[in-house]
Amino acid sequence: MSKRNIEIKVRLNRKEAETLNKRVKKSRLSREAYMRHLINGVVPQDSPPPDYYSMMRELHGVANNLNQIAQKAHVLNVVDVQRYDGAVRQVEAAIKTITDAVILPQPMER
Repeated sequence: MSKRNIEIKVRLNRKEAETLNKRVKKSRLSREAYMRHLINGVVPQDSPPPDYYSMMRELHGVANNLNQIAQKAHVLNVVDVQRYDGAVRQVEAAIKTITDAVILPQPMER
């Protein structure tokens, strides 16, 4: 059984409904999920462009390759390990920053 068993009916005028529907469509969330985000104090982001996911897969692949090279460099002791590890952390930080900016809902301003 669903944990969400309380139904709330809300009446909107045409303009409010159109605004809500536009925002829901941009976010690619259900209307219910969109409103739950708002209730929890965050504004859902617009859905990212389709290229975002392919670019992020590519960045993750690069980070994975860097990690594999770093592991080999540790074993062979042929690369400046600290510098290389720093570069890997920068790539991972960039991925997190991009994801936070594009995907995660933003807190409401009070």
